[in-house]
Amino acid sequence: MVDVVFFDLDGTLVDHRRAVFEAIGRIVREAPGATAPADELAALWWTLEARHMREYLAGECSFAEHHRRRVRSFLPMLGEPVPESPGHLDEWIAERYLGVFEECWRSYPDVLPCLEELKGRGTRLAVLTNGDPGQQRAKLDRFGLLRYFEDVLTPTELGAAKPDPGAYAEACRRMRTDAAHAVNVGDSLEGDVRAAARAGLTGVWLDRGIDFVTGGPSSPADGTVPRVERLTDLPGRLPGSGA
Repeated sequence: MVDVVFFDLDGTLVDHRRAVFEAIGRIVREAPGATAPADELAALWWTLEARHMREYLAGECSFAEHHRRRVRSFLPMLGEPVPESPGHLDEWIAERYLGVFEECWRSYPDVLPCLEELKGRGTRLAVLTNGDPGQQRAKLDRFGLLRYFEDVLTPTELGAAKPDPGAYAEACRRMRTDAAHAVNVGDSLEGDVRAAARAGLTGVWLDRGIDFVTGGPSSPADGTVPRVERLTDLPGRLPGSGA
């Protein structure tokens, strides 16, 4: 019997990758000194984001500093000077990037029907994400999704990030459930599915056909991994659903 379904956010509920590439594309096209085409610099930003996000999740820097590190590496590629002051780097993020990035957020069309069906069944729902709590709640609020979830759990609340088993254990504790009665759904085969399974949950892979990191086709998984191609298929694939 499933008590709680945890959902990853970026790449699962909101198309984070597309938003990043659209936002950086706009910024590059408006930068007269850009040193490469928009698609190349967007790919560079994506690589820097992954690198410095790992540093943030490992506790090596704050969320604000992970942004600053990214901008320090990126500004020369725009043909712009790199400010020495952390405050000026923060201003660049706030004034040049975040507003455009937020305009580019899009929720996947299969999200709302899935949440509606699960809530109608009485299934308890929560978000389990490695993102910044304020930004992640803002994404959910933008698309009217916050009301479906009992909690939005991030490393800030949990003290650990996926794929650390401690993140899953603490998420279950906070939701007052046992791992054996919890499902975790996400687009990362390793971080959302296999890691969840190692922590005792049922991991379900949302395979949208694209690799979140590379943008290429998703890698095939063996038939032992629970898999759906659309979130609207999820309710019928949950343990105890009869599917």
